[in-house]
Amino acid sequence: MSFRVTVRRGPKVEREQWDSVDETIEAIKRHVRGARRLEAAQGLGRTYEPSERIAIRIEIKGPSGRAGLDVLGDGGLIAHTGRVSRRVVGEGGDPYEALRAELTA
Repeated sequence: MSFRVTVRRGPKVEREQWDSVDETIEAIKRHVRGARRLEAAQGLGRTYEPSERIAIRIEIKGPSGRAGLDVLGDGGLIAHTGRVSRRVVGEGGDPYEALRAELTA
């Protein structure tokens, strides 16, 4: 069983592969700890606050499907499933445990 992880930081893309869910979750935590905060940005006639901007998008493809984690510019985390059509999971709880549950389902 193998998990492919794609980490997107702006134009920079990194790919990794891990053999277990535990290794995958630990790798994701390392990426989140390395995230930097974003400032508010102007564009298309409005201001985008850090909580509206994605600093890092992490996508995971495993044997049971796809999941991911968005790290917001203010440090917030949003766990989701799917790729194109995302469904938020684990709202209000631990996003890492929500990802673990989705990846082992």
